[in-house]
Amino acid sequence: MNATQPLQHESGTLYIGLMSGTSVDGVDGVLTRLANGQPPQVLASASLPMPENLRRELLALNLPGNDELGRAALAANALARLYAQAVSALLKDAGAAAHDITAIGAHGQTVRHRPDLGYTLQLNAPALLAELTGIAVVADFRSRDVAAGGQGAPLVPPFHAAIFGASHGRAVLNLGGIANVTLLTNGQPARGFDTGPANVFLDGWCQRHLGLPYDADGRWAATGQVLAPLLEQLIASEPWFGLPPPKSTGRDLFNMQWLDSRLAEFGGPKPAPQDVQATLQRLTARTVANAIDAAAPGTQDVFVCGGGARNAGLMRELAYCLQRPVKPTDELGVPAQQVEALAFAWLAQAHVERRPAGLPAVTGAREPRILGAFYPA
Repeated sequence: MNATQPLQHESGTLYIGLMSGTSVDGVDGVLTRLANGQPPQVLASASLPMPENLRRELLALNLPGNDELGRAALAANALARLYAQAVSALLKDAGAAAHDITAIGAHGQTVRHRPDLGYTLQLNAPALLAELTGIAVVADFRSRDVAAGGQGAPLVPPFHAAIFGASHGRAVLNLGGIANVTLLTNGQPARGFDTGPANVFLDGWCQRHLGLPYDADGRWAATGQVLAPLLEQLIASEPWFGLPPPKSTGRDLFNMQWLDSRLAEFGGPKPAPQDVQATLQRLTARTVANAIDAAAPGTQDVFVCGGGARNAGLMRELAYCLQRPVKPTDELGVPAQQVEALAFAWLAQAHVERRPAGLPAVTGAREPRILGAFYPA
């Protein structure tokens, strides 16, 4: 869009969604038109890399440490400034002004997720973001669902149902640091839950052994072989995999300490790093397939969003384990990297319009709740 031309829009229909996920690799943003009864129209998108110092701090804050409160506040402010940069890029690309936007949906960065203890924590500074952008901000989407007895995650299934619904059994799989799946069947409410690790181990193991942020297209994993005994141990040793939905998880459980402890318990010769990588890739695919087969055996196709959709090796593993067509959501008209940011724009609209957006069938909450907290421009 030509930024020199004023943006034509119906009042109250433009929203921005911002997402930084458990991979902690960057911020994705969209500026979208959300008009009732019409599919979302993305007018601009932006992806900004996470600055390395901020990334390290956010990952460190997933674990107990010194001066956590002060460090968390500073990290939240730094993240809000990065969000503001994304907003500026979106406005410029769309030819929009701050006053055109009804609200920003800003998820924040999850650093602790313990719904079993009654809390979830997303670092964010929404008041600062509202000051920096001059746009109202909706944030803190998860805590009301947790307060109502739910998992607070995943929150995207109702959005997936709205834009990806089908007349047959379909799964929408998001592959960030953690994997979550939405199960869609025509005429029935959406279901969804986390399935376990997605990129959290693939990225962490690659960073440790190659010094690279991720295993591009699974090329390193392709040089190794899947160690079946290790794979079975990884699955059998973790009770969380056997829990029924509703369930969610995060780096509180699936972190490099978890992996190191399992590798230390693995008998026999020390496995080669590339074989571990191949096994971790299969772990993601197998646990996704196990979850879908158990919860929705009638699923006919699987559409993938999130960063993992760009990993050709992981996509092949998924197709092998699922024995179903596996395609990126791009083939349904929504680029895989935009889906989650678009979902939080949609959730921001639901908050502004006072519509409950939580799904008790997904999260286990007592009743649907209006999600988020509002920070005026």
